[in-house]
Amino acid sequence: MAVVVGAGAGFAAVAFRWLITAATLFFSGTADYSAVHGDRSHPWLPWLGAAFVVLAPAAGGLLYGPLVRRFAPEARGHGVPEVMYAVSQHGGRIKGRVAVVKALASAVCIGSGGSVGREGPIVQIGSALGSWLARTLRLPASRVRTLVACGAAGGIAATFNAPIAGVFFALELLLPDFAAGPFGAVVLASVTASIIGRTFLGDQAFLNLPAFHVSSAFEYPLFILLGLLAAGAGIGFTRVLYWIEDLCDWAWRGPEWLRPAVGGLLLGSLLLVLPQMYGVGYPVLQAGVAGSYAVGFLLILLIGIIIATSLTIGIGGSGGVFAPSLFIGAMLGATFGEVAGLLDPALHGQVGAFALVGMGAVFAGAARAPITAVIIMFELTGEYSIILPLMLAIVVASGVSKIVSRDTIYTLKLRRRGIDLQRHPGTELLRTVTVDAVMDTRVRALPAGLPVTEAARTLLAGRHPALPVTDPHGVLTGVVTVHSLSEILTTDDDVEHLLLSHVADMPRTAPRGASLESVLDLVLDSPGGAGTPVTDENGVLTGWLDQTTVLRLLAGPPSKGGTAISGT
Repeated sequence: MAVVVGAGAGFAAVAFRWLITAATLFFSGTADYSAVHGDRSHPWLPWLGAAFVVLAPAAGGLLYGPLVRRFAPEARGHGVPEVMYAVSQHGGRIKGRVAVVKALASAVCIGSGGSVGREGPIVQIGSALGSWLARTLRLPASRVRTLVACGAAGGIAATFNAPIAGVFFALELLLPDFAAGPFGAVVLASVTASIIGRTFLGDQAFLNLPAFHVSSAFEYPLFILLGLLAAGAGIGFTRVLYWIEDLCDWAWRGPEWLRPAVGGLLLGSLLLVLPQMYGVGYPVLQAGVAGSYAVGFLLILLIGIIIATSLTIGIGGSGGVFAPSLFIGAMLGATFGEVAGLLDPALHGQVGAFALVGMGAVFAGAARAPITAVIIMFELTGEYSIILPLMLAIVVASGVSKIVSRDTIYTLKLRRRGIDLQRHPGTELLRTVTVDAVMDTRVRALPAGLPVTEAARTLLAGRHPALPVTDPHGVLTGVVTVHSLSEILTTDDDVEHLLLSHVADMPRTAPRGASLESVLDLVLDSPGGAGTPVTDENGVLTGWLDQTTVLRLLAGPPSKGGTAISGT
């Protein structure tokens, strides 16, 4: 099944690349409008001149807006968070039609000028294929999740010619708790997809670069500094992305299907001023890494891609954020390299090395996937000579990102919906249910004046590991357990005259209005797992909460306890 999913993801990646090329040719009249120099008019609309680019995103929005709204709303945005959510919370279940809608919508969005990447769509497309096949064959949830990861790995591997990075992308972001079996399946899918991708798309490296090298160990502090700056850029990109999305949500009052078309006019106006932001923009990235731009223009491109990508996602566009994060890193690293070369002539000509390191570090700072960042930069460029500074900067960027920001560019989208992937699904239930909703109100309380010997018989007869002890007014005075009474009966010579008031231990109690999450440790730490008493604000015993009750809650809907606590 992994091989089948990998093959499907490979062919889907090839088809998706062709769709993007066809859409770009249709909307711009060129194979890649961001690489055009000189005359920027559309060959079919020469009378509009370069102004046609204002209308292109709006025309694209008229096509993909209704398509996404009608058939698959989850296809909107950058895709990876939806896959992460499906794997973590829904057993990997993704609707099959998401693959088709995502492919068409993202191809039209990118082809009409949307400044987004193709990795998010291909991850969602491949994952949807894997989920559909697994559910069609009625496989268990664990296998569904594995095949979803296979689809994601295959999509990344084929579209970027990066089979190893595809594997680690799926494992690091989708299956953080993986074993040997899922690992082998993901590798099979990635290899299969890569073979198909290389057959149709070639096996050239993503970027064509001259050889780089680090000439001195004294350069490594510079790469640490670049890692710090990259972490800030990655976090800043994440914040701006969702801030602009919130701004678009606040400003838009019309139907959602029309939002991409109207917002496309605003995006088109930006493209008219800065046409290098059209589509994925890989030729511009290549030129930046090669040192073809001045420092001022590099900074303009850096700010421009952040705004353009955020605006594309904010108006309802469909596309990934991986390529924009690489673009940001390339411009940041190239700027850093240019400045370093001005300050130290020995570093002149090393712009490309700093740009490559910046690419990986910014992605690591935004996505916090350091293994994927290292591997994918090596595979995308085929350049091994800068692996040490690359690893150093990526680790620094990832560490700083984790300290400064709780979320990544992927998980923040989900947390804004109230979804925490790091929290077990049952945690939300424990947080919302109160103690008095599930406590046992039928537990038998023992009077404080009861002799120890009689209390022991009561515990043994009722098979209770522990029971609460109360005074005549129902106020809790302590708890006795089978273990504590057995020790007293075997060690105390005057046991016949002992009362429960003499031997009961006063434990911590659970307030009846508290959430189960707040008292969970109290229940788990109770002697022998017997549970803990529940009291009101006056100390009166109102119920009993044990581990079995919590397990029942997590296994099914909560139910109220009995009527009232019975006396002896």
